Amino acid sequence: MSLFHSFALLYLSSMERQERVFNFLKEQEIEYSFYTHPEAPTIEIARQYWHNDGSKHCKNLFFRNHKGNRHYLVVFDSDQSLAIHDLEHRLHQGKLSFASEQRMERYLGLKPGSVSPFGLINDTENHVHLFLDKNLLNYPSLSFHPNDNRATVVISQQMFEKYLTAVGNSYEYIELY
Repeated sequence: MSLFHSFALLYLSSMERQERVFNFLKEQEIEYSFYTHPEAPTIEIARQYWHNDGSKHCKNLFFRNHKGNRHYLVVFDSDQSLAIHDLEHRLHQGKLSFASEQRMERYLGLKPGSVSPFGLINDTENHVHLFLDKNLLNYPSLSFHPNDNRATVVISQQMFEKYLTAVGNSYEYIELY
């Protein structure tokens, strides 16, 4: 991603970040639904606004390896918690740490509190590898922020797979807990 592109993404408004996601999904003919709510930068806050729609709400964490040359987005059930030490053993990527806000902005075009797989539309070089918990496959649909924590997108498993193919980043489903 060019430095200009990276900086341009930083200055998008929340609504513009949402619109980029919705436009991408529309262009790829990916069906979804969404609803808006007050700002919800954490799972604890978001829970009070989630609809009972049968989707699995996901937690999304952004990591880097020890050298800082690889970045990973880890997606799992919001009702679960993961220790970084356990995650290191499961991912087999060496020592991990949370990526800085600057790295999050550079690779995903996002700020903390709005991380989701939809940030991958901003990773034009497909640098970020996506790890998804296998247990997510047990749900008919998943829920994520559309790069803005004032809304929630509900997307079926089939449409989510179509999204992952369209965005082009490498990904894999693994057992996280």
